[in-house]
Amino acid sequence: MTETGEVEGRAGPPLWWARRRDVVWDVALGGVSAVECAWEGVPFAAEAGLPTTVGVLFGFVVGATLVLRRRWPIAVVLVGIAVSPAAMGFLLAVVGMYTLASSEVPRRITATLASMSLAATFVVMYMRTRGDVEADPTLVVVLSVFVAVALTVPPVLFGLYIGARRRLMESLQERADSLERELSLLADRAEERAEWARTEERTRIAREMHDVVAHRVSLMVVHAAALEAVAVKDPARAAKNAALVGDMGRQALTELREMLGVLRAPPKPAPAPVPAPDLVPVAAVAAVAAVAAAGAVCGVEDGPSLGELEALVGQSRAAGMAVEMLVHGEGAAYAADVEQTAFRVVQEALTNCHKHAPGARVVVRLAHRAGEVAMQVENGPCDGKSPEPGLPSGGNGLVGMRERVLGLGGVFVSGPTDAGGFKVSAVLPTA
Repeated sequence: MTETGEVEGRAGPPLWWARRRDVVWDVALGGVSAVECAWEGVPFAAEAGLPTTVGVLFGFVVGATLVLRRRWPIAVVLVGIAVSPAAMGFLLAVVGMYTLASSEVPRRITATLASMSLAATFVVMYMRTRGDVEADPTLVVVLSVFVAVALTVPPVLFGLYIGARRRLMESLQERADSLERELSLLADRAEERAEWARTEERTRIAREMHDVVAHRVSLMVVHAAALEAVAVKDPARAAKNAALVGDMGRQALTELREMLGVLRAPPKPAPAPVPAPDLVPVAAVAAVAAVAAAGAVCGVEDGPSLGELEALVGQSRAAGMAVEMLVHGEGAAYAADVEQTAFRVVQEALTNCHKHAPGARVVVRLAHRAGEVAMQVENGPCDGKSPEPGLPSGGNGLVGMRERVLGLGGVFVSGPTDAGGFKVSAVLPTA
């Protein structure tokens, strides 16, 4: 099928017709009108003193003009009015007026031609009936008016109705097509938002996994290296490091189980969507609901908080890192995502210190201010004595911290210091 609905390889309707059945219908009407006018041309030729053949041929040509009614409705009506004195073209006049009224011709032209047809019909009818001496003049006038109105007004009114109905249907079809395009666009946008939500959740899960696993495993590697170094010389310290490695492993497994438990748990029921109009497709509503529910599928409710920073710093100290923690201002109960983000920033910064600055002195600063909480982790240069732990680095730590902080509308800055160390700073709004 082609865009116009025609089968490929088959020619469409000829000339000005839109459909094949219109061609058949107009040709049939034109044939009937031609036969009618040709029949009426016989008495016309006798009255005019013309050969019968000329009258028949003239009537046939006049009646056949009805085939042109869709292309030139005004011309068809004018032909009908012109031959009305010859008492021919009944079907031509009726169908021509109907076609004119139902077309896109301006209404003033339709009214003018309808008035002309009405007057012509009245005059012809009056002139042909007044010669009867037995007829009452009043009856002749009434009969003439009745015939003129019956042959003109009903076709015009019916044509106006059909034209208005056709325009209404076209308007409704255009509106339906427009709504379909808009709803298709809305469904596409909803699908894009759902895909964006899924991508955001995958990124957040990857960030959580990185923060949990990288920090714990980094400490385990540091303790394992220390255990290997003192296993023979200091059995007591070796046993302590082995216990710390076990504790770190169990903590990492516990956090991983919590995350996996949240992933496997059924999602929270999303708020019921607002009843949509009948025209809104169910797929679009479902996609929008999926966007609303996507954030609740993988949310970790019981995440770490600022109160656990002391324990976090203590774990790094136990691994042999010289860490100093400074707290400014009085703490308050912040939103869970603020406290979790602040904890993860400090945790990842300490992990980077274990990886890239062994033996360096580290300072952790936490400041509680009006409307915001700030944290900073700064390490000095490496002492050159501590061995490199050989921990791999994927370059995702700073990216993850920046994403967390900017996601809450905060400010994140990181970079080397003048003293040869590295500094990570973040400020989070608490509102």
